[in-house]
Amino acid sequence: MPKVALLNQTGSKVGDIDLQDTVFGIEPNEHVLHSAVIAQQASYRQGTHQVKNRSARNGGGRKPWRQKGTGRARHGSIRSPQWVGGGVVFGPTPRQYGYRLPKKVRRLAIKSAYSQKVKEDNAVVVDNLQLEQPKTKEMVNILSGLSADNTALIITADYNQEVALSARNIPGVTYTTADRASVLEIMKHDKLIITKEAVEKVEEVLA
Repeated sequence: MPKVALLNQTGSKVGDIDLQDTVFGIEPNEHVLHSAVIAQQASYRQGTHQVKNRSARNGGGRKPWRQKGTGRARHGSIRSPQWVGGGVVFGPTPRQYGYRLPKKVRRLAIKSAYSQKVKEDNAVVVDNLQLEQPKTKEMVNILSGLSADNTALIITADYNQEVALSARNIPGVTYTTADRASVLEIMKHDKLIITKEAVEKVEEVLA
């Protein structure tokens, strides 16, 4: 059972916390992590690309010349793909790129992501994260005290407006809740800062 230090929001150690093996202590499955990240990135694609095929081009209603006797190749429309200004063949059309992985694969992926952060010693558990009012400078000081000088993902059990507003203008810092944290967000940030209450909520759902 992995044990990590429990810190307060100033960065001082106030104790230790035991994390469940089944959520934070498994051997990360790199293949499943990769599959989950690719699936999530695919769902972000808008898929609004579109080309004009021959039916979308103007003109070309009349046969350019008669079928036989000219010595030239036969053509039925100046908007055929081989003509300059003609339609595009097999070009991209609007589509949805997103797809869903099986439920067991998604669960294994999120467990692997959490376990990877714990294994790399990049998971920081704080007893509580509370601000009296939204203040970006105060959040910067908190992150500095928690040794999160690069990119960081902050996870709380429930939505905290003060934390969300304080973190949103800091480059490389993302805020989310325990029920909305994704594999992509966890893996692309250097540090995972999660509250004790959020840890309990994650373990309750994934254990």
